[in-house]
Amino acid sequence: MSLQNQVVLVTGAGRGLGHHIAHAFANEGAAVVANYRHSRDAAHALAEKIGSDRAIALEADVTDRTQIDALVTQARQHFGRPITTVVNNALPDFSFNGDARAKADEIGYRDFAAQLDGIIGGAINTIQAALPGMRKAGGGSIINIGTNLFQNPVVPYHDYTAAKAALLSLTRTFAADLGPDGIRVNMVSGGLLRTTDASAATPTAVFDLIAASTPLRTVTTPADFAAAVLFFAADWSRAVTGQNLVVDGGLVMN
Repeated sequence: MSLQNQVVLVTGAGRGLGHHIAHAFANEGAAVVANYRHSRDAAHALAEKIGSDRAIALEADVTDRTQIDALVTQARQHFGRPITTVVNNALPDFSFNGDARAKADEIGYRDFAAQLDGIIGGAINTIQAALPGMRKAGGGSIINIGTNLFQNPVVPYHDYTAAKAALLSLTRTFAADLGPDGIRVNMVSGGLLRTTDASAATPTAVFDLIAASTPLRTVTTPADFAAAVLFFAADWSRAVTGQNLVVDGGLVMN
C-alpha cells in the first residue's frame, strides 16, 4: 500500500517529533490524523495547513481507551476509510532534564508505573482500536517510537528508559502475533534530536559533542528521523517486522 493511499494516525502530533512525523507523512500524500492531548492550537494549525481533505486534528488521551475508540471512529467517518498506519509517539508528562532526574536511590515505582501506563498502555489502546480497520483493509503498519538510551544510557532516565525497553518487547511479540494478518510492527529509536521541544534548551556544545561521537559527524534532525518512520509505513519495508532501527547517526550500532 503506497503512502498516498494510507490513513496515518500519529499520536502526540501537536508538537515536537510527532509534529514533524505528521508533516512528513502529509508531504508524501498520506491522510493524517494528528492526535493531541494539550497542544490543541498547534495540532489544528497543522491540519489546516495540510487541508481538511487530508488531515484532521483530534484530541484524545491515549491512556483512555474510550477516547481512542472515539478518535478512530471520527477518523473513519472523516476520511471514509480506516486507519492503516499507527505511529505511537505520544509520551506521558516527562522532563528531559539530566540534572534534575531522579537517581537510583530515590526513584519510586510510581514513576515507572506512570511511564508504563502512558507508553505501553497508550500503545496497546491505539493498536487495538485500529486493528479491526487494518484487518478489513488487508494489513497495516504499526510504528513505535523508541530511544537509544536503553542501549546507551548516557543519561539514566530510569523510568522512561524502562518503559521504552518494554515497548521494544511489545513490538516484537505483537509483530509475531499480528503477522498472519499482514500487520507489521516495528520500532524506530533515536537519541537527542536537533531540534525539538525536548532538546530546545540543549547547549550547542552538547550537540557538538554528540556530532563528534558519531561516524557521520552530525546530530540527527527530526526530518532524518521522520524519513525512517516513513520507510516502515511504505511498501519498501513490506518484508520487515519486529525490528528496531536506531536512527542516531551511528552513535549506537546494533
